[in-house]
Amino acid sequence: MTAVYPGSFDPVTYGHLDIIRRASVFTDRLIVAVLTNSAKSSFFSVEERLDMLSAATDGMEGVVVRSFSGLTVDFCRSVGSNLIVRGLRAVTDFESEFQMALTNRELAGEVDTIFISTSTKYLFLSSSIVREIALYGGDVSAMVTPGVAERLTRRFKG
Repeated sequence: MTAVYPGSFDPVTYGHLDIIRRASVFTDRLIVAVLTNSAKSSFFSVEERLDMLSAATDGMEGVVVRSFSGLTVDFCRSVGSNLIVRGLRAVTDFESEFQMALTNRELAGEVDTIFISTSTKYLFLSSSIVREIALYGGDVSAMVTPGVAERLTRRFKG
């Protein structure tokens, strides 16, 4: 079975990697799909996010990193997947994620969504928090891989 874990991953955090590791156990192939969203400005380019995710998931069996634009359900169809994986941190995440899952189900009845709650040590973690901490010179080494931390440091110093 192929599952799709879509997101912006701007940048990828240890919280994302926790979901990727745990979701990959349930599937033969997990496609980590980086959304190219023209309506939303990203901190890192799609290519940079793909590079960071590829490095962070190197050696994870069955994990593939790709980019896509458009509807997630259309991407799922194009790669032969009928399963979307989403991570949940808090009840507030559930509301919007549940609404999106129902919308996706309406658009593509064959595509289901499963939710994986993040490990408690990552409940606070988000890409936007990581970017803000890095902006002010804070230590993000417990939140992202060394490669991501280095890119953040370079970006904010440059």
